[in-house]
Amino acid sequence: MFVLRVEAEVRPTESEERVVEAIRNIVDVDVKIVDVGGGYRIAVGESTDVACLRRLHTLLRQERILDAARAYAMRFRRGNVLELKLHKQAAYAGHLSFVTYDDESPLGPIRLTVISDKLDEIVDWLAPPTSQGRPIWEKPMPSV
Repeated sequence: MFVLRVEAEVRPTESEERVVEAIRNIVDVDVKIVDVGGGYRIAVGESTDVACLRRLHTLLRQERILDAARAYAMRFRRGNVLELKLHKQAAYAGHLSFVTYDDESPLGPIRLTVISDKLDEIVDWLAPPTSQGRPIWEKPMPSV
């Protein structure tokens, strides 16, 4: 079982297209804008295919932040649920920056929630342990 849910608030001063692009720079999902009332909107995407994380997998290696990503994933994992918060403006620019608190991203974070009974395999694939900055192993994408 695998479920990915991604969401980000679309603030009144933001372009919906740019928020969608920021999300799609990180994960390959269809994103829709949902009006939640009171002038508030959120961009939401879901997938049941682990392949939607390929862009994230690639970015973690391009940015050379495997150790930080693995530590962050271990810290914010709860059972079979992993929640990542990413800086929206960095994502729009095609970069990754993890945030711990929502206010670290002035326009609000992108929330990536992964639910899977094979979360260990997914984390090992996305961010394997490293030695001197290089992955100790590269595992294939898990079949979930």
